[in-house]
Amino acid sequence: MTSANTAERIVRFGKSMFDRGLTAGTSGNISVRTDNGWLMTPTNSSLGDLDPETLSRLDESGKLTAGHAPTKEAFLHRAMYEMRGDCKAVVHLHSTHSVAVSCLADVNHHNVLPPITAYYAMRIGTLPLIPYFKPGDVKLADAVRALAGKHHAVLLANHGPVVAGTSLDAAVAAIEELEETAKLFLLLDGHKVRHLTPEQLEELGVQSLR
Repeated sequence: MTSANTAERIVRFGKSMFDRGLTAGTSGNISVRTDNGWLMTPTNSSLGDLDPETLSRLDESGKLTAGHAPTKEAFLHRAMYEMRGDCKAVVHLHSTHSVAVSCLADVNHHNVLPPITAYYAMRIGTLPLIPYFKPGDVKLADAVRALAGKHHAVLLANHGPVVAGTSLDAAVAAIEELEETAKLFLLLDGHKVRHLTPEQLEELGVQSLR
């Protein structure tokens, strides 16, 4: 796939997520690994109004080679790529329900959301919560790096999810599944819930998350 085609797909996915309310304003960012670096959404850009010509093009050292300056949260993406050899794309959103869950005081920091559905278990697995850091704090990259080797998805406290995928399609599908599960989690609060059992998870080829 050419760089131009990849850029068009980033624009298309960005607009789709924006139009469906998965991100708002200039929040959220997307990146894709290329043969010689990365394509990223620019800083202060809306995912609903991206231009393939102005997407940030970075070389393998992270130097900007074309397009506008990259997202200020590029370090989050780089941390995922550094720790995951199979990572081809990273999506970070401030999606409403996932952010709401990230603000709860009594969640399991080692695995924020229980296995409510099979698709969540298969696409996300465990979801650790990373402590709060102020926006732009590069120490957040170290916190992500510490967990990214074992987890392709993390939830940033009072901030939102970061999800890596083996393709852009996989990363988008996983972060959308995470958001829907966060919504279910909040809707089910106060109700007796039937989670998937360890045996059911084993049938899916997923390690027990409980």
